[in-house]
Amino acid sequence: MANRATLVDYANGLVGNRAQAEDLVQEAWLRFDAASRRSLLNEPLGYLYRIIRNLALDGRRKAQRESRVMAPESIDAVIDSAADSRPTPEVSALYKNELDLLQVAISELPERTRIALEMHRFGGCKLREIAAVLGVSLPMAHTLVSEGVQHCKRRLGWP
Repeated sequence: MANRATLVDYANGLVGNRAQAEDLVQEAWLRFDAASRRSLLNEPLGYLYRIIRNLALDGRRKAQRESRVMAPESIDAVIDSAADSRPTPEVSALYKNELDLLQVAISELPERTRIALEMHRFGGCKLREIAAVLGVSLPMAHTLVSEGVQHCKRRLGWP
């Protein structure tokens, strides 16, 4: 309850709708509660942020799928757009490898750095929000995000 307002603000930044954000936090809490009954969680607040982010991404993907299917176009146009939107097998393989490397790189980060990076890059949180959640200074939040990005770049072989 102490972090509810911050969690709703975070969710609102992801979905852009306060009512949906409230629903998202409620759903995240239910999932968090179920998970916490099964095992002890080391970083419960970070886990809640991750659940919220995942739920928001799932909702966005669902809305995109529905908008493509429910659009007032002919079925031929829908089939053509779906076929055109699929990448070639070569492109899929290339980006799948990069995604796998990125996931490994993120998992290698210390927990606080990983949470800061995910909140900033995936959740769209501002550095002051990250600092408040992690209980660190604003410059430290910047350092954590920066270190996370640099680590990922190194692991992916980016300059």
